[in-house]
Amino acid sequence: MRLGIHLTTFNHPEDPAGLAAELAATGRAAEAAGAETLSVMDHYFQMEQNGRAEHPMLEGYTTLGFLATHTTSARLGLLVTGVTYRHPGLLAKIVTTLDVLSGGRAFLGIGAAWYDREHRGLGVPYPSTAERFERLEETLRICRQMWDPADNGPFQGRHFQLAETLNSPPALSSPRPKVLIGGGGERKTLRLVAQYADACNLFATSPEEVAHKLSVLDAHCADLGRDPAEVQRTMLYRSEALNDGDLDQAAKDLAVYAELGISTVILVPPGQGSPAEWIERRCVPLAPKLAELG
Repeated sequence: MRLGIHLTTFNHPEDPAGLAAELAATGRAAEAAGAETLSVMDHYFQMEQNGRAEHPMLEGYTTLGFLATHTTSARLGLLVTGVTYRHPGLLAKIVTTLDVLSGGRAFLGIGAAWYDREHRGLGVPYPSTAERFERLEETLRICRQMWDPADNGPFQGRHFQLAETLNSPPALSSPRPKVLIGGGGERKTLRLVAQYADACNLFATSPEEVAHKLSVLDAHCADLGRDPAEVQRTMLYRSEALNDGDLDQAAKDLAVYAELGISTVILVPPGQGSPAEWIERRCVPLAPKLAELG
């Protein structure tokens, strides 16, 4: 089982003056732990379940660009980009730029968006759930077309029309940056994973529920004639045992998910204290235990 690190809070005692140094240290710590991926949230306001909307929240892709200069191996992406936040042509260009400047380490994490308060707050249109999923599918198609050097457009969709899908310089990732779709919606989200994505991302709700979601994904793959093994299975995991320093119990809990086919566990530092120090104390010693899970 591989390791990912996901940052959800940007608090610092010297905030905001100390954020840059803390983020740089976090990037170094994540790579010292052998993290395959390093991701941050994509929000305008902090989510209320993590604190208050007024708490610090950095723009995602600017943050990833900064982290690219302080890391050398971890793949970088947002977990996940809300489809409503950026025009799809611009989104593909942003991810391509990150990929080029990071040496081919960008991935596109994307979902249908949900946090209506921040949309209303900054005046960003917030369509219905059905329309957001329609926009998500068109965005996935647009990104693929922009990452195809043999196809410079046009694109004609219901919600987006592009006269040219010109994207220069091209991404370094071959054949294109990987696409991860976040969420466990069985009818729409997991179908889009089966059709367009290289990876899914689920919440570690329970082994039973994760097993069910993966079986739904497998069924969608079968319907589309796709080998389910082509889809990497990742999982966002928060653990009291890990926060308490009980690494053996955390590894035991994760072994169950590894048996279900979860190949990457993405750990979230707690909202208080230094994320870099937490990674050093918890993730560095946990990583060898994860590697033993296969």
